[in-house]
Amino acid sequence: MATTQQVIFKIEHEEYGLEIMRVNIIEKYQEPVKVPNTPDYIEGIINLRGEVIPVYSLRKKFGMVNKEIDDDTMIIITKTMDVKVGFIVDAVVEIKVIDEENVEAAPKMITGNGLRKYIKSVAKFDSRLIVLLDVDMILTEEEQASLQNVAQ
Repeated sequence: MATTQQVIFKIEHEEYGLEIMRVNIIEKYQEPVKVPNTPDYIEGIINLRGEVIPVYSLRKKFGMVNKEIDDDTMIIITKTMDVKVGFIVDAVVEIKVIDEENVEAAPKMITGNGLRKYIKSVAKFDSRLIVLLDVDMILTEEEQASLQNVAQ
């Protein structure tokens, strides 16, 4: 039986998952340096062990209201298009192995309009629903191109 291992995190009261092989590191929140003329969901940049990393607020990216930073707030560092990116989340809950039999395609009404193409599938177990995300699709093509220009 095939499985997937996911980093499960919370935004608001909802749980989301990112494939663990796509996660470089999970860091305690640190205040990003603001960058002028960027979309509001880009919180800024951080210096992580000598590497400058852009940081996105997944709350804002997903159209949710902002929330105060607290001790549970984390930054998940991942790589997309060969560039490291940080995603601010409310809390990292666990690392979970999920059997493929518990994973279903996301309903078309959720992903159909293309705006939410970052939703890969939904995992269900123990009366929980976890939205599994495709890290390469969270950023728009324009954002990915901008990141690649910054990286070069």
